[in-house]
Amino acid sequence: MVNNKTKRIPGTAAALLSLIVPGLGQILAGQLRRGLLLFASLASIMVLGSWRVHLLAHREITWADKLIKAAGRRPFFVILTLVCAVLLWLWIAWDARRQADKQKKGGAGIFVLVLVLFFSLGWQISKIDLVKMVAELPDAWPPLSKILWPWERAFTRETEVVGARADILIGCDDSPPPYPVEIPGQPYIKSEPTCGNLSTLDENNKVVKGSVITLTGRGFAPDTLTEIWWADSIGNEFRPRQDREYVAVQTDAAGAFEFKLVMPYRLIPPSAVGKQVHRVEARQVTQVGGLIPADPLKLTIERMAETIFMGMMATLFGIIFSIPISFLAARNLMSGSWITMTIYYVTRTILNIVRAIEPLIWALIAVVWVGLGPFAGILALTIHSIAALGKLYSEAIESIDPGPIEAIRATGANHLQTIMFAVVPQMIPPFVSFSIYRWDINVRMSTIIGLVGGGGIGFLLVQYIRLLDYRAAGIAVWFIAVTVSILDYVSAEIRARFI
Repeated sequence: MVNNKTKRIPGTAAALLSLIVPGLGQILAGQLRRGLLLFASLASIMVLGSWRVHLLAHREITWADKLIKAAGRRPFFVILTLVCAVLLWLWIAWDARRQADKQKKGGAGIFVLVLVLFFSLGWQISKIDLVKMVAELPDAWPPLSKILWPWERAFTRETEVVGARADILIGCDDSPPPYPVEIPGQPYIKSEPTCGNLSTLDENNKVVKGSVITLTGRGFAPDTLTEIWWADSIGNEFRPRQDREYVAVQTDAAGAFEFKLVMPYRLIPPSAVGKQVHRVEARQVTQVGGLIPADPLKLTIERMAETIFMGMMATLFGIIFSIPISFLAARNLMSGSWITMTIYYVTRTILNIVRAIEPLIWALIAVVWVGLGPFAGILALTIHSIAALGKLYSEAIESIDPGPIEAIRATGANHLQTIMFAVVPQMIPPFVSFSIYRWDINVRMSTIIGLVGGGGIGFLLVQYIRLLDYRAAGIAVWFIAVTVSILDYVSAEIRARFI
């Protein structure tokens, strides 16, 4: 009689071995996958935990000092991780004993502890700070509110500017500029005095205030905000700041004002010779006429249309190139000989490599290749679409009914005829579904690759954000959301008709 019973390691020995090498007892007890998984989990937790402790106390030399310093900075995280890691190690030994004694009930609980440890490590490594998120919400709300409701920047009116100016001599001498000539019925401004010194920077780059001049104006529109502008001797204009705010003054009921202004900082080039006469100007900007689309709205519509067509062109090219590739990547069609199987493995490997590289990275490569603009975005999306659609199409081909293929081959049809009459008719519904889905993905990705110069709405959006123009950025965000929603509805309707 043959004894079919295999020798098993005793439970106590399995536990001791897992205390020495975590998971070894499970492996010797016949639970290879379980033992390897537990060993890899504990090893990963120990490596990640040690790395985090080193980051928290990188200046300490010994690991004991590092652990004490890290526990002082993050006591909850360090103590919890350490206790749970020791508990996991002991649990692995206990689990090895149970596995060796065939007591498998409740064996999944150990993996809950593994997940808790990985969650704790992930919380620390990703630097989640809920307190900071809540505390800094008031500071973030002003720009967020502009993004959520940006329509003040979507439309504008034509403006009418009225103003008056006065000359200011930099560095007083015996012949300062005279007061401007006052014309009845027109705005008027004068400076007292008509000369002075500009603000400068000291050796610590701190502003040393310049001369204070008194600006007196009259003849302006009453009770209206009036902007103060400054122009240097070569005509460059800017708005001076005082107390971190642009200088502006409100006229009284008679349209007059009086205001003290510190002469601003302005760098005078060394090549400048002779008298340097600057100019101060008071301007009132009035909106007239009806609402007209503002530049942010027009640019957003233009870039959104560009984004949609980028996604469409990339999807079209992706379909054209991925269809023939998908047949080469389908195992059921390429299993006829070792040559076709070699082609299958090579094609699959290339598709996996290309698909693993995100479109954003392909966009960076394409920008270096063809320069900034939508063409670079189309190239990036097309390359990724070929790999993604090729994989989806090939998997759909592998799942088709083999009956028609065998029937067509039984008639003596060649490889091409088999594909045309047995494979293609079964592939139309999934091909349509995958193609529409990819178009939806490409339109969404078009908004992202623009961030690295790939054209489309993303390129405009990142410019607005860098300029802190949150209302203009909000217009772009709204158009992205609305466009994606519409495309989702359209793609659902197309799928309903063809599938």
